[in-house]
Amino acid sequence: MALIVQKFGGTSVGDPEKIRNVARRVVATKEAGNQVAVTVSAMAGETNKLVALAEELGGENPEPREYDALVSTGEQKTIALLSMAIHQLGHRARSFTGGQMGMLTDTAHTKARIQSIDTKRLRQVLEDDTVAVIAGFQGVDDEGNITTLGRGGSDTSAVAVACALEADVCEIYTDVDGVFTTDPKLVSGARKLDQVSYEEMLEQASLGAKVLQIRSVKFAMRYGIPIHVRSSFKQDEGTWVVREEDVMERLVVSGVTYNRNEAKIRMAGVKDSPGVVAQLFGPISDAGIVVDMIVQNASEDGTTDVTFTVPRGDYQRAVQIAKELSPTMGGRSVEGNETIAKVSVVGLGMRDHAGVAAKMFQVLASEGINIQMISTSEIKISVVIEEKYTELAVRTLHDAFVDSGAQPPVAEEQ
Repeated sequence: MALIVQKFGGTSVGDPEKIRNVARRVVATKEAGNQVAVTVSAMAGETNKLVALAEELGGENPEPREYDALVSTGEQKTIALLSMAIHQLGHRARSFTGGQMGMLTDTAHTKARIQSIDTKRLRQVLEDDTVAVIAGFQGVDDEGNITTLGRGGSDTSAVAVACALEADVCEIYTDVDGVFTTDPKLVSGARKLDQVSYEEMLEQASLGAKVLQIRSVKFAMRYGIPIHVRSSFKQDEGTWVVREEDVMERLVVSGVTYNRNEAKIRMAGVKDSPGVVAQLFGPISDAGIVVDMIVQNASEDGTTDVTFTVPRGDYQRAVQIAKELSPTMGGRSVEGNETIAKVSVVGLGMRDHAGVAAKMFQVLASEGINIQMISTSEIKISVVIEEKYTELAVRTLHDAFVDSGAQPPVAEEQ
């Protein structure tokens, strides 16, 4: 008997018939002899309605505690309805809010972090041959206040529960068939991967892929819980996210990702001396702005240009901070660009395969695409380009590295 944690997103529980479909899948898993805990999101569109109400009555920045209390009700509706549907199929189910199932978070409303999970109640329910139906996206702080985990919080909830219960697998059901080599809406030749490593999935999630939330992958990687990403509407196998050593096919490039939610800022003529750049990035960090790529170019006159990227939604604030600080840093000017995109190639095999960067740059150059910034790690290469070339870059790189069949799996060392 296996212990399986399943997660169903908003599109999977979008209406009563889809909830019945989820109930049938849950029951089928249980009737196969497994213990089952299910984490669910709010019904598709429900959270948006609640957010709109919060903004209508609470303004652009509603009081965070009450905002969390409101938006968390979407998941509470789903857990009750799904439990009812499971009962109708002749099986016992019991619903739990985040607080009821023992998920303790910090006090950071709207973006809380999980501190611990007390699994006592969940284990009692599972041992009693009952399905535990859990509200994703939410928990409580040590004062009992409802908190929410931010974007993609239901994925994080599900994997955290799987880790706490020491489950055999966490199944993430969604409206896609698995993890693809690139966005299938953009490239018709994108193919589903049978397996991908935690490291590759982390890179893809951080670089724009929207299949899994990055915190959920970190949880799974830390505790070694396999994730199975699969379709809610098909019985087919999806993609397994597993340890690197368990990946059978180590492709040189397993994915091409893109992110249009990027903006670039350049501060020119900054004094080239120790501690000066820290004067810029300290205040930006204090403002809660996450900096992604950074390039610093020193010149012979004792100055340096600092170029960096931030999420597009933080662009105006970041520019304002840079302009305020520029005079104190000896800067000549601050300029920015909101029409950029980041395109990346990711793959475990890049560790053992030379020439990926050169080929990537040649492919882009052949299409007349100029590279503005470059960032690398062991298993990824990212470039900043003009946003208007995003689709062309993704298609061309996918054809060169994945679709052409020019990259055989990397042989394992004997």
